[in-house]
This record gives sequence, C-alpha cells and structure tokens, in this order.
Amino acid sequence: MEIRCVWEHNGNDSIVYAENFIGAFARGESREAALRKMPAEVLAYQAWRGQLVSEPLKPVIVQEKASGLTVSDADSDVLFEEERKPLTEAEYEELKALALQSAQDFLALYEAIPDKDKSSLPARNTFYGAVPRTAREMYEHTKNVNSYYFGEIGIEADNEGTIADCRRRGFALLESQADFLEKPARVGSYNEEWSLRKVLRRFIWHDRIHAKAMYRMALRTFGGGIPNVFRFAL
Repeated sequence: MEIRCVWEHNGNDSIVYAENFIGAFARGESREAALRKMPAEVLAYQAWRGQLVSEPLKPVIVQEKASGLTVSDADSDVLFEEERKPLTEAEYEELKALALQSAQDFLALYEAIPDKDKSSLPARNTFYGAVPRTAREMYEHTKNVNSYYFGEIGIEADNEGTIADCRRRGFALLESQADFLEKPARVGSYNEEWSLRKVLRRFIWHDRIHAKAMYRMALRTFGGGIPNVFRFAL
C-alpha cells in the first residue's frame, strides 16, 4: 500500500504528510529520515482509528513544497493539491468525525496527566515563542488554534470550554453557511492558502504533534501509567 506523501522542507529539515491518511506525519533532518518514519506513523495512526494494515507500506512523494518556515519545529504553510477540491458530504462527515475524535482523545490524554503543571522538560524557544512544557501549556496551546484555523476559512469560532467543545461549536457554525463544502481555497493570514480540507487535516495533524509531545513528557516526568490514547509507537 502506498503512503502518498507531501514533502515540505526548509533546506534539509523536512516534514512529510500522508495525503491518504489525513493528519499522519513524520519529521526528520532530511527527506529520507522523515520518510523512514512514515510506515510506523501510519501503523500507529491506523491503530488509533481501529483499522489494521495487512500489507507493506511504501512512502511515495506526490508533492513537494520548499518553505522558508521553521519546519523542524512543525511550522507549515503547505496546501495539498488535493485540498483544493470540494468535499462530498460523506468525505466531510468522515473527516469531521476524525477531527472530533482527535479532540476528545486529546482531552482524555490531558485529563489522565496526574499533575498538569509538572514537567521534566527543559525550557526551549521556537518560532511561536516558548515551547509548551507542561500538560496544561500543551493543552491550552493546542485548544487555542480553534479560532485561528476556523477563522482562516471565514468562520468566527472561539476557544471557550474544552478542546472538544469549541471544535464542535466551530463545525456547527461552519455548517450553518450555504454551500460550505464547495467553497474554493482562499488566501488567509500571512498570505497562506487555506481550504476546508486543509482545516480538517490541520486539526488532526496539530493534535497529533502535541499529543505525542504530551505523552512523551508524561512518561519521562511520571514514569508510566499514562494511557497511550493515540497508540503512538515510541
């Protein structure tokens, strides 16, 4: 089975995204290093979805984007060519369900952390400021992209309540608009192109980035007993 990969890179630093496993990704110091991680990432992703993979996985590059962003820290502005296409109702419902499951599972992982303000991670800065170190910081950062992502396609959402609550409300606002499945890609903040398909992918992708960081931090800080909600292969 092919993993159809979109490769975004800044010099050698690389992120590859699975076009046909929406939200799955791998990072590496080179394209080859990132691609080597993709089969294990897709296996974990499918395990999280409750779907087994019974055949060998082969990553194949189908799109490339050279970027000036700090992709080593998961800064990204790529729009997949596939994300320019309108969504069918069935596609939307499937991806929406995944984005809501991801939010609910992220919340479950966060709630399982025994001390939300304790972390053994060292302080570090990245393109958006200090890297979140504690479970609370990771959770708030991940939740608070809700208004940003929806806003890029013209939906005035908020970040109130839990990550699952505000994401669910955002989808309700989206669905109140006529022809929301057929609207073309548009240019948003920082001259970046966005579409509904991209928003759905970005939610799942962003959740996975910070859920993995939270899970790793929790294992390091508390020594175990943390549920592997996303089925990460660490």
